[in-house]
Amino acid sequence: MIKPKRLKKGSKIAIISPSNGLPYLFPEIYELGLKQMQEVLGFEIIEMPTARMAPEELYKNPQLRADDINRCFADDCIDGVITTIGGYESIRILPYLNVELIRSNPKFIMGFSDATTFLAYLNKLGMITFYGPSVMAGFAQIRHLPSAYMEHLHSFLFTSPFPYNYKPYQQWTNGYKDWGNLDTLGECKTFHDNSTGWNFLQGEVKVQGELWGGCIEVLEFMKSTSYWVDKSFWEGKILFFETSEEKPSAMEVGYMLRNYGMQGVFSKINGVMFGRPKDYSAAEKEELNKIITDVISGEFGASNLPIATDVDFGHTDPKLVLPLGGKVELNPLTKEITLLENPFQV
Repeated sequence: MIKPKRLKKGSKIAIISPSNGLPYLFPEIYELGLKQMQEVLGFEIIEMPTARMAPEELYKNPQLRADDINRCFADDCIDGVITTIGGYESIRILPYLNVELIRSNPKFIMGFSDATTFLAYLNKLGMITFYGPSVMAGFAQIRHLPSAYMEHLHSFLFTSPFPYNYKPYQQWTNGYKDWGNLDTLGECKTFHDNSTGWNFLQGEVKVQGELWGGCIEVLEFMKSTSYWVDKSFWEGKILFFETSEEKPSAMEVGYMLRNYGMQGVFSKINGVMFGRPKDYSAAEKEELNKIITDVISGEFGASNLPIATDVDFGHTDPKLVLPLGGKVELNPLTKEITLLENPFQV
């Protein structure tokens, strides 16, 4: 795997808008996110040309968005790249990425949701990429989230040795208060307790494998394109999936999982993790978990495959940072998830 250098206080972080132009529509929450990245994490911010571009211009110009990414990797002064927010059609930038340039100059690159397209594609090409918070969704709220979140970011990004033991957050939230209300800017919606940790639907032995995945709906955009992985890619992987704010039904998630089953994926991988689904009721989560096991175990016979659910990544907060290509261990008996190897250059 091609690994980036580890970040540190003072690292120069390029900010890109590869999907939606929400910084243009909600500049206050965007600027709050930049401020928190500077004050809390000590990053030096470099805004790329598309960062504040209007949504209409971004939509019309996928090449401009890709050009920003290419420039980030070409510039030796830039240490890392973080997205402003997600969206819905970043797949259109993939043909314009200079993959040889990017592979030759590995850097930390992180986003979530619609960023799944280029994070998954670059990982397919052998690079470690990172699924985690964005400027407007995750960094802007950092002072209003549990202290364990700030500790995780500092530890994972800057200091922690490896293996690294992920820990469930004791509280979580489905999202944020209105970005248009400056009186509550950066605040989160109601917090929920998480006293039981993560849930393993099945599995009785520890398994290891390289992480790959993202937003399950966005991955659907990539199937049957040249940016999708080949059949040999699945061997030994641990997949991670999460649902978007669009809140697909349990039945719709089942449709998507069934496609993976028909590709033979569940007989090749070593485990699956599902992020906590945003805005699902307890009954809807129960229905989703049933569909997951019905499809993976019942329809495709993978009854011994460890399946973890309600893991802290995706569209709820606070978020964990997951490296695509990083080697992890799932332990269903102790409900532990461990990143075994350093995802950064030594």
